[in-house]
Amino acid sequence: MKSFITAGLLTFGLISSTWAADTSRLLEIQQQWAHINYQIEGDDAKEAAFNDLAIKAQALVNAEPNNPDDLIWLGIIQSSTAGAKGGLGALSLAEAAKKSFESAMSINPKALSGSAMTSLGVLYHKVPGWPIGFGDDKKAKELLVQSYKLNPTGIDSNYFLAEFLYDDGDYQGAKQHLDIAKKAAPRPDRPIADMGRHKEIEALMAKVNQQ
Repeated sequence: MKSFITAGLLTFGLISSTWAADTSRLLEIQQQWAHINYQIEGDDAKEAAFNDLAIKAQALVNAEPNNPDDLIWLGIIQSSTAGAKGGLGALSLAEAAKKSFESAMSINPKALSGSAMTSLGVLYHKVPGWPIGFGDDKKAKELLVQSYKLNPTGIDSNYFLAEFLYDDGDYQGAKQHLDIAKKAAPRPDRPIADMGRHKEIEALMAKVNQQ
């Protein structure tokens, strides 16, 4: 559907070929992220690869600073780099990701089916709380529930809400959202991401079933 809409807008001259090229580059970045996240072994190798990818994502944002999709993916890469880096040194990357997601939400909170809400909710859940970091489970839950309501059948919105609920001790709620995530429609242009996420869903479901 998106490619059809893009083609139609190009036909009517409402967007430029540069916009289409940027969309293609963003898809390439999404696919490279999935390769790094799910197929590269070792945190050091992942961190280096994510750092290189962040440069490409930042270039897209610099070229079109009000594009929420680009900002979301810059934030995802920044937060993924933080995850690979770990420790207190990752906090500055987490702060940068938070800023990227907040900027995207200020432009369009519904962009990419609410992915900025989802990703920011994950950050609030994963980052340590005060006085070390900005982590806040109350804010995390609010954002993750909002993103689920915006995208109730999405694989990511349900998986990350399930992960939060599991950590919060709500195993039945976690199972409910994992079941929805398992049935999410495939993303034909992101097969590696889908495969990796489904492995994470199965791993979390196994933990839920042990409770």
